[in-house]
Amino acid sequence: MQNYINAALKKRKADLVLKGGSFVNTFTQEIVKADIAIVGGKIVGFGEGYEGEQEIDITGKIVTPGLIDGHVHIESSQLSPEEFAALIVPRGTTTIIADPHEMTNVCGMAGAEYIARASENVPLEVKVMLPSCVPSTPFETSGAILTGKDTRENIGNSYVHGLGEFMNYPGVISCVPDVLEKIEAAHEIGKVIDGHAPTLSGDGLNAYLSAGISTDHECITTEEIEEKIGKGLYCHLRHGSSTRNLVTNSKAVNEKNLRRFLLCTDDRHAADLKRKGHLDDALRNLVRSGFNPIWAVIIATLNNAECYGLRWKGAIAPYYDADLVVFDNLTDFNAEIVVKDGKIVAKEGKPLFDTSKRYLPEKVLNTVHLNPVKAEDFVLSLKGKKAHVIQIVPDNVATLDVVREVESKDGDVVVKGTNLLKLAVVERHHYTGNIGKGLLEGYGFHGGAIGVSIAHDSHNIILLGDNNEDMAAAANHLREIGGGMVIAHDGVCDSVTLDIAGLMSSKTEDVLEAESYALIEKAYEMGVDRRFEAFMSLIFLSLAVIPDLKLTDQGLFDVNQFRLIDINAD
Repeated sequence: MQNYINAALKKRKADLVLKGGSFVNTFTQEIVKADIAIVGGKIVGFGEGYEGEQEIDITGKIVTPGLIDGHVHIESSQLSPEEFAALIVPRGTTTIIADPHEMTNVCGMAGAEYIARASENVPLEVKVMLPSCVPSTPFETSGAILTGKDTRENIGNSYVHGLGEFMNYPGVISCVPDVLEKIEAAHEIGKVIDGHAPTLSGDGLNAYLSAGISTDHECITTEEIEEKIGKGLYCHLRHGSSTRNLVTNSKAVNEKNLRRFLLCTDDRHAADLKRKGHLDDALRNLVRSGFNPIWAVIIATLNNAECYGLRWKGAIAPYYDADLVVFDNLTDFNAEIVVKDGKIVAKEGKPLFDTSKRYLPEKVLNTVHLNPVKAEDFVLSLKGKKAHVIQIVPDNVATLDVVREVESKDGDVVVKGTNLLKLAVVERHHYTGNIGKGLLEGYGFHGGAIGVSIAHDSHNIILLGDNNEDMAAAANHLREIGGGMVIAHDGVCDSVTLDIAGLMSSKTEDVLEAESYALIEKAYEMGVDRRFEAFMSLIFLSLAVIPDLKLTDQGLFDVNQFRLIDINAD
């Protein structure tokens, strides 16, 4: 403390001074020209005349607080936490609110602990939210179950920052005892609770918020955002790989409600992180759409810090954490220098830290457990000619329930030569043999099958294809390699291995990104509509908490009615 004070008074040199630049004052919404003095991990002052043991000339550059991702699943990058950090820290992200929902659905608390422990090896501050819905609904089979009692026992763990997105909003509104126990356990020790309540409004929204939930990242319309903010929620503007409604939803921001918006990515895979960026890419897209650049920075820094109780983050001011980004300008947002805890950790888009030290416990490996499947397991028999079909929607994880006339031959639906594909979810945790079967419209694929061991939120194997033989080949190949992504064509499989819980790769980001990009391009060559992320869009088709129609290992699920339904339609 004495060092901070004396350096602030210029009685001693600071450890580091960024000289000659300007910074975004997130408190006053101003651009301030000043040097920034740092001692240890703290900012001690800004102004003129500061001297440092190390001085860096940033004339003509603009400094912001370190960017904070308000809601992200590291697993969706398909990278280990170490390699994830190597991609996003050089882009300017220094803190994330991480929900290890995917790892926990596969591996239980060992999955959440893995994310926390592995993140200790890198200069990325990871605030872990304890997943609240494992599984998301009782209509699917997950690798683990976390009850209210489990939540109470773990919410106080030193590495747990809060309670993750509460997707089971019907359970909250219906006052299910186990659901309420989870929420009460978080409130008893003062933990923030993230929300997840797409399209919820009116009395239902009032009831949900009466449980003390603070945020929502699933808003679809500006009217929905306005109601939720008016009732006290923070609303995330999301810039993921599949959900790209950032610019549309930003139209709801104005000077009166600015402080209630947060920036997040939620789900963003390695190829997008590598080629487009992280929160820096979100900032670019916002500003190029006409959004106020200072507001964009505030949404990416101070608002997240205040919402999640990250004291001394989100601003450039005395005693605030020295988490800083030197950008070229507030249009392109190219990060030239990244400072974390007062140390330079990245320059010119490259990490200055080692990611070779890995934490990789046995508990998160070898997690694909199913018996071999056969082509006949994917036969789909209908009673008549009409069926409920999942219709995919571009740029969103919501789907539509449409009724279509479907031809059958020899007791099996005919999809070749149509705009339909077979969709299947194969249980891969407990050898149950469950296979949920349905139909998908609009994906555009043909000539084989696509499969992946990532399927929100229970992460069984999800497959689509136009023939049973390749669907079986794809599932069996994923079993053999321990999880990953696969394309089968005439029984021949091309794949990317995801050895960590069937969700993530222990390979370096360069290797994974190259392998993934090649497989994704192959999917597009086989007809996948380029409006969709070839694999990322597929993995949301089992997400049984997003309207309207989804598929789990237990069958076709109507989210609005919150029940399983028959595929046969009247």
